[in-house]
Amino acid sequence: MKKRRAGTMTHDYKRHGTTTLFAVLNATGTVIGQCMHRHRHQEFLRFLRTIDAQTPKSLDLHVVVDNYATHKHAKVKTWLKRHRRFHFHFTPTSASWINLVERFFGLITEDAIRRGVFHSVADLAAAIKNYLEHHNADPRPFVWTAPAADILKKVARGRQVLESVH
Repeated sequence: MKKRRAGTMTHDYKRHGTTTLFAVLNATGTVIGQCMHRHRHQEFLRFLRTIDAQTPKSLDLHVVVDNYATHKHAKVKTWLKRHRRFHFHFTPTSASWINLVERFFGLITEDAIRRGVFHSVADLAAAIKNYLEHHNADPRPFVWTAPAADILKKVARGRQVLESVH
């Protein structure tokens, strides 16, 4: 690329498929992640088993998930009844944790996927796995930097608007 020239996509860009990344961002900044071919309850259960195997049995695991149907499937609910240390928390799409998750996926895109050349889904999954391994070698947790007072002021303003009659 030439100096001062923005990068562009070529006209002959070819997409060779997609993958689903299941990932858990924990409080230490490390990530447990797996790429799967599909996003069904079977793959989600396989990922839950991975989390179960890779975390100390003494810990209760609080998992924040979106409202995607995979997480609410009957077989997932049955599995959760047998694995009491898992606690699911479903949050609305506008919740701030989504921003954290989206930021992490943005980092993967910027650092490992964008402008990459992947001739297969396996190549794409390998790039993601490599990124996760490098990330976990020196993990840095995401931290909210807004003071609590500012957040509470915004909540109060939002409540006032919602409670007012328009």
